[in-house]
Formats: sequence, C-alpha cells, structure tokens
Amino acid sequence: MVEASPERRRTAPALSDADRGLEQERDTAAIAVQDRLWNTVVWNDPINLQSYVVHVLRTHFGYDRQKAERLMLQVHHEGRAIVSTDPRESAEGHVQAMHAFGLNATLEQQEG
Repeated sequence: MVEASPERRRTAPALSDADRGLEQERDTAAIAVQDRLWNTVVWNDPINLQSYVVHVLRTHFGYDRQKAERLMLQVHHEGRAIVSTDPRESAEGHVQAMHAFGLNATLEQQEG
C-alpha cells in the first residue's frame, strides 16, 4: 500500500456543535424505532373453526382457555384481534407461526 504524502492526505472536516447535535438526534431516533413494539394481528376468515383458532392461540402463545376464547370472539365479531405485542423480530415469528397454522395474520406497528 502506498502512503499519500502529507500534503495529499485528506482529513474529514471537523463537525460543528450543530452537526454533532443532528447526528446524535438521528442516532437516538434510530434507536427509538428499533425499540418500538409491534402487534401480531389475527384476521377473521371463513375457513378455520372457532375451536381451531382457540387451539392455535393456546398452543402457540400459551394462553389459557378464557383468554384464547376472548381473542377468538374478537376476531369473529370485529374481524381482527391483536393477539400479541412484542419487539419486531418476535412479532414476525408469531405471524409466521400463525401462517403455518393456516391463520391469516399480519404485523402492524403499535401506535404511540
């Protein structure tokens, strides 16, 4: 490797206090986005039996019968239910699992 002569070496310009502040704000915003929680949403469909949806919620999430039935009824009557809220990577795994069970599920960012 050939080293540049001292007069040809370039250095990065020094950041002003304002630039450092903007850089820090961007870093903080990026961390905040990563820390946001995501909802796993199960949607109603004309195929799966209510008892099967309860079974899936109990099996995958470990919910007791009462909670699983409440969520299933919300899906049935309202068309959808948020069944879990987690960091994005976990929520993505839940959506994939719901698909593997044959349920229609999506991911949405938690409001707020």
